[in-house]
Amino acid sequence: MEQKNVPQDNSATYQGQKKLVYAVDETGHYTGVQSTGWEVESFATQMAVDDLQQQTDEALLQAQLGEVSPLAYHMLRLRFDIVSLAQTTGFFQWQIKRHLTPKVFNKLSLKKLAVYSDVMKLTVDELRSLPKQNTTPE
Repeated sequence: MEQKNVPQDNSATYQGQKKLVYAVDETGHYTGVQSTGWEVESFATQMAVDDLQQQTDEALLQAQLGEVSPLAYHMLRLRFDIVSLAQTTGFFQWQIKRHLTPKVFNKLSLKKLAVYSDVMKLTVDELRSLPKQNTTPE
C-alpha cells in the first residue's frame, strides 16, 4: 500500500489512538505511517469480539447447567483458549481439557487451583464460582 493510501477512517476501535502501519513512500521504501483506523478492520474486529462474547455466554450457561466446569467460563471470559492457558499455567492441554469437566475440576487440589487463580488473577473461590450473568473484564 502506498503511504498516501493508508486508511484514516477514525475507527472507534482505536478510541482516538493511532496505529502504526507500514506503507511504501515516494521512493519505494517501506516507512511507518500512523493510521486512525480502517472501517473494514474495525468491522472484522467487532465481529471477532462479538463471537468471543457469544462463546463466553454459552460457556456460562453450560457451566450453570453443570455441563462444563467454571474454568471453561473464566477461561473464555478472560480471553484464554486451551493453548494459551497451557502455556501460562504449565499444564498440558489434555489436562486442561479434563479440568473443563465438572467432575474432574471439583476434585482438583488447591495447588492446581492456585495455579489457575494466579494466572487468571482470581481467588480460588472466584475461580470455583459463577456469576448470575456474564461479566467481561474492562
